[in-house]
Amino acid sequence: MLALGIRCLLAYLLGSLLGSLIVGRVYGGVDIRTQGSGNAGATNALRTQSKLFALWVILIDLGKGVAATALVARMPPFPHTVTMPLDIHWTMALCGALAVLGHVYPVFFGFRGGKGAATYLGSLSVISAWALLPGLIVFALTLMLTGYVGLSTVLAAWSVAAYLLVSSGPLSSEFAFGLTMACFILYTHRSNLQRLLAGTENQFKRAMVLRRAK
Repeated sequence: MLALGIRCLLAYLLGSLLGSLIVGRVYGGVDIRTQGSGNAGATNALRTQSKLFALWVILIDLGKGVAATALVARMPPFPHTVTMPLDIHWTMALCGALAVLGHVYPVFFGFRGGKGAATYLGSLSVISAWALLPGLIVFALTLMLTGYVGLSTVLAAWSVAAYLLVSSGPLSSEFAFGLTMACFILYTHRSNLQRLLAGTENQFKRAMVLRRAK
């Protein structure tokens, strides 16, 4: 149990390393939480900073999810610790989820982070790479039709959960991860959905190629 706890703590701390604020310090102390939507994620970085800035943010936030599931979850046994009670698949799912939690509530940055989508995507790429396909398709189609990034992200997360339910089964670690993250992504994007209902949500109109094609 202690070994599992150490892995969970490391995954959370890894997730707490916010890409936007790390890159912002390199760029002279930029804190995008004071700009645009106030979110510390890649979308706000793209809207308020350069494309290169946003690219580095995405790479760091994706990398955290990959590292938590591919490296932290598979670390060799710690000295003087009890063998983990969970198998590797459940450990990967737990570490991936905690990395996302760390991104949203980072201990290093006053518990004010992003919305977790990129770190979730990185974790998912290790836990079930094939599940990326339906998620990316739903995200792209929704974005090209509506221009709403938040709505696209939420629907993509739920499409991944549906895929994992069918492909892995209701009792699998993959589906447990997908369902938990779909609920969490819905929660972190609740303000986007509230603005969408109010008609005040920002649209990425350049992405609406399917709407323009009609």
